[in-house]
Amino acid sequence: MSGQQGLRTGSTPLAVRMRPTSLAEVAGQRHLLKPGSPLVSLAEDAGGAAGAVSVILWGPPGTGKTTLAQAIARSSGRRFVELSAVTAGVKDVRQVMEEAKSTRDLYGISTVLFLDEIHRFTKAQQDALLPGVENGWVVLVAATTENPSFSVVAPLLSRSLLLTLEPLSDDDLGVLVDRALTDPRGLDGAVTLSADARAAIIRLASGDARRALTALEAAAIVAASGDADGVPEVTAEVVAQAVDRALLRYDRQGDEHYDVISAFIKSVRGSDVDAALHYLARMIEAGEDPRFIARRIMISAAEDIGMADPQALTIAVSAAEGVALIGMPEGRILLAEAVVYLATAPKSNAAYTALDAAIADVRAGRIGRVPTHLRDAHYPGAKRLGHGKGYRYAHDAPFSVAEQQYLPDELVGRRYYDPTGNGYEREVGPRLERLRALLEGRPMPKREDSKDE
Repeated sequence: MSGQQGLRTGSTPLAVRMRPTSLAEVAGQRHLLKPGSPLVSLAEDAGGAAGAVSVILWGPPGTGKTTLAQAIARSSGRRFVELSAVTAGVKDVRQVMEEAKSTRDLYGISTVLFLDEIHRFTKAQQDALLPGVENGWVVLVAATTENPSFSVVAPLLSRSLLLTLEPLSDDDLGVLVDRALTDPRGLDGAVTLSADARAAIIRLASGDARRALTALEAAAIVAASGDADGVPEVTAEVVAQAVDRALLRYDRQGDEHYDVISAFIKSVRGSDVDAALHYLARMIEAGEDPRFIARRIMISAAEDIGMADPQALTIAVSAAEGVALIGMPEGRILLAEAVVYLATAPKSNAAYTALDAAIADVRAGRIGRVPTHLRDAHYPGAKRLGHGKGYRYAHDAPFSVAEQQYLPDELVGRRYYDPTGNGYEREVGPRLERLRALLEGRPMPKREDSKDE
């Protein structure tokens, strides 16, 4: 049966067999494939200057970067050379450049160089690409999952057109799945797919075409291994059996890493405990280093909760120490407890912004000399210079607060810390006003009893 060929053990993966052979077959990325767009021009024009722009394709895994490069090569008639940054070195790049130059000069044929995972190239390796791109020996089509602004050298970036690929929509994934079911290159009708199973595969794929086709292939093999007569059906239960859990689109070294941790911190700051736990779960399931998560939780406790609940930092530090002691998976419980505490705690960044304001003054030169009475008077000759003269020992004054100037003359009266009315800072604010009054010799304001919210 011809359909069984798509299920044979050891065959080329379904995702590779179903790779489009032309731009017309590409699912998604419509914003890059409009008539006259750089990619379409590159595919249609085999040698003209209009299609000779080098491009960098930036997007998550499974969005079609390699597919687009190969479709361009097949459609344009240009010579196509593919290198992987994982295995290629400077010598390989220079050899390609020399061959491309010779091919252009001798035969008038231009070369498309597809470089996968360009972010893995060192600066020296990327610099080796510059002569060929600059002089038009090659048309570079580079692919990366990392932000090119940080992973590609500026001279190469300035000579290329940056094109951003988007995760595939559910409709795009549905087209790919349906095509793979019936196409002779794919499963060729070897199985049928229930609506629930189709929806499950699309949901698990999370915008990644390769993951969708891999899940479909795994589920089809499980379905075909059963004892049922006729054409086996892939159901939602079969998908769950074949795909143990959703493999999250989360690259610990790429942009998704930063996007998820950013969303996590912002959810804690925004007091959305459910969203915070969701992103925590995503990081844990993706195998993120729990020490990294714990460090971010400690930073959040200091930056976003601050003096509104000083206990938050203690809990965050305790969670970090506990995770280091017991490890995972049990450590996830400690992280969850800390996250719930931080997300539901009152918030204040007053201490953090106070320090930033003080740093801004220092950087701007608003510093002044340390008042004489506060200077170190313990070394020989210090008293002769007047150091320490007039200093009032705080514990000898009422309330252990002496009327005294501590800031340099140039900054007298400068206020950095402005506590909020949230949480513990409701108590700190009135107390701070009384302290400042004592320091400045002013009458203390009347104390008002604080009321709970």
